[in-house]
Amino acid sequence: MGRKNGVQFDEGAPDDFDQNNPYKDPVAFLEMREHLVREKWIDIEKAKILREKLRWCYRIEGVNHLQKCRHLVQQYLDATRGIGWGKDLRPPFMHGLGLRWLKLLSPNDSAILDLYFQLKV
Repeated sequence: MGRKNGVQFDEGAPDDFDQNNPYKDPVAFLEMREHLVREKWIDIEKAKILREKLRWCYRIEGVNHLQKCRHLVQQYLDATRGIGWGKDLRPPFMHGLGLRWLKLLSPNDSAILDLYFQLKV
């Protein structure tokens, strides 16, 4: 009896999970929950790796970090957008808005600013 060449993981969601009636099959429900948690942790760990690369780039590049590390900053922002716990039910446009988009607005766009600060509450 020999060893297997590799380990294979079941990376997909369970086939018998019914979203309309999730409590119908408790085993499938738990497998689906484990699948969602596993995917969240994978996204979180990818963001941590990108954060470490970004720290390293800041240290190495010094004063030129704004130009040299720009691609890492964008990758990190994309990786962290919407991966927190409890953000699944919010629309994607509300994930990590920040204030950087306010620079693009003219002073006459007060209605958009009011809407933004109402959503923030």
